[in-house]
Amino acid sequence: MGEQSLVVLRAEGLGFGYAKQPALFAGFSLSLPPGVTWLGGDESTGKTTLLRLLAGELPALSGSLQINGVSLADQVQAYRSQVFWVDPRTQAFDALIPQAYWDSLRKQYPAFDHALLAKLTDALGLAAHLPKSLYMLSTGTKRKVFLAAAFAVGAAVTLLDEPFAALDKPSINVVLDLLREAAAHPSRAWMVADYVAPSIALAATVELESFA
Repeated sequence: MGEQSLVVLRAEGLGFGYAKQPALFAGFSLSLPPGVTWLGGDESTGKTTLLRLLAGELPALSGSLQINGVSLADQVQAYRSQVFWVDPRTQAFDALIPQAYWDSLRKQYPAFDHALLAKLTDALGLAAHLPKSLYMLSTGTKRKVFLAAAFAVGAAVTLLDEPFAALDKPSINVVLDLLREAAAHPSRAWMVADYVAPSIALAATVELESFA
């Protein structure tokens, strides 16, 4: 098995910065293997920014990104159809009910697992909230809607930002079980950004350092 088959997402020489952090990322490279990778780091080290860069939502100032050999620069839509990312704090979908949000993802992700979505709707206690628009939901329930999507879409790369935040204990256990299954997947990669690594088998760890 060659090296390429062991890398799902490859980032090379990424550069990005903000006005107050002009060199947040400089020459940053990453090879994301199948399974679960933990992305750690203190506040303001760039965890969410890195997820947005890898998703292709935020344009890097330099460098390149590929998923399974598909380049973001050359094939934008083909790249984005292989990666799932949603900012759990977003208000972009607030006018939608959960089913409408999930339906909006089906065309983008051909491996969308309808049976798994139905199972997660029950496991995460979402059934009673299906008639409600997302803006009516609590922070934790809204996050569950996004998490159900994250695992149902079947993307080659799934990027999760603090997936346990605001969740009740039973839902945390559901997400942990899903990540344990993901840890053994031979061809899909998950990156979990959080302050503490989840208690599962990790394929890799990436820790970002404080900006000086």
